[in-house]
Amino acid sequence: MMGIEQVRLLQFQDLQFEAGKQIELACQEENRKGGGIETVPFKIRRVFYMYASDHSVIRGNHANRISEFVLINVHGSSKVRVDDGMDKKIFELPDPRTGLYIPPMIWKEMYDFSQGSVLLCLSSREYDANEYIRDYEAYIRENRYGKF
Repeated sequence: MMGIEQVRLLQFQDLQFEAGKQIELACQEENRKGGGIETVPFKIRRVFYMYASDHSVIRGNHANRISEFVLINVHGSSKVRVDDGMDKKIFELPDPRTGLYIPPMIWKEMYDFSQGSVLLCLSSREYDANEYIRDYEAYIRENRYGKF
């Protein structure tokens, strides 16, 4: 069983250029630079983003059986509440240098979106509706007892 202690913040390095800043993302298996550069801890198979979410809206409200995620606010900020059925924790994503790694079988809720917020979502798997658990009570049963 995956636990909340495996959810962690990632700090990406800004690269400064005369024209502005940029952040490069690499997968661990593809990162050849080394030297303490933060990487996405899986091969990216799907990329999507959320935008035009009002600050009162809660997005997510599900767990994934197989997929891992990294969430990054590329514009604005938001919060993410994670829950493993035993413990809950809130993480803030204040800027594009901060990502949040979420392993499988963690309930997630994204909320408190700032005006103009764009939340980039990187996933280890392509979309499969069958791996989503959208009912919290069903999630608790499956996470604790391994029952579908």
